Parts: sequence; C-alpha cells; structure tokens
Amino acid sequence: MKGKRQEKILELIDNNIILTQEELQNALNKSGFNVTQSTVSRDIKELRLIKGHDADGNYRYVTADKPLSSDTQPVSHYIELVSKTVKSVDCAMNNIVIKCYNGMASSVCVAIDIMFGERMLGSVAGDDTILVVTRNDTDAVQLTKEIKKMI
Repeated sequence: MKGKRQEKILELIDNNIILTQEELQNALNKSGFNVTQSTVSRDIKELRLIKGHDADGNYRYVTADKPLSSDTQPVSHYIELVSKTVKSVDCAMNNIVIKCYNGMASSVCVAIDIMFGERMLGSVAGDDTILVVTRNDTDAVQLTKEIKKMI
C-alpha cells in the first residue's frame, strides 16, 4: 500500500502544481488513498520531496534527487529553498534550531539532510521548526554559521 501511495504521490506532483501538504493529502484522498497529514509528511520526507521551481518557473513540490531544469543542479534549489523559507537559525550545545515559515520545515529539513547529512546525527521537522542534533558543540556552531550564510 505504501509503495503504491508513494508512486501516486510522484505521479501527482509530476502532473499537478501542488504547493502544500494539505493539497497533496486532498489529491491522494480523491485518488482513493485515505491518508492523514502525518502520513503525507512522512511520505514527503521519505521521497525527498522539496519545494522548488520547476522548468516552467512554477513553485511546487518536486523531487530532490533530480535537477529541476536542464541548466540548474539540485543543490542550488536547496540553497534557494533555505534562503527563502528559513527565518532564523541558532544553536545551543550540540543542537541547532531552525525556524521556518509555517508548513516549510519538512521541505527545508530534507534539503538540510541532503546538504549536511554526514555532519549530523539526525534531524526532526515539525510544521515550522527543525531540530538538528550534531556530535558536539563545535559541529553545531560550524553548521549554524553555514546555514546562516544561506539566509
């Protein structure tokens, strides 16, 4: 069931401009998949979906694993996503707290995981806040500085 649902999600975002988790949830429900918001959120993270501009310039959910247009590499879209949706970044001890606009934390979390995953122990995203755990205080400070440069 999960595999078919995730295939449907990829089909939906390829064929429609979907801006929010709620829109995706509604589209899945109309397609016969009775899903909750938390299921949609998990699927977005597992499928590594982010919000970015497609080749036509539309801002929407897209897959993070492939270039969004022929002349742009995905990393630039992660940076753009972070720069446009992160409001603040701060750290305490080995933890980093990233505040985003409402509904954007999951997408930003995927981007942060892809760009900096090897330097983190893990991350958790809510609706507008991300918690990143690093191995030590030094790593947290360094990573915080790098993310701040993007915003």
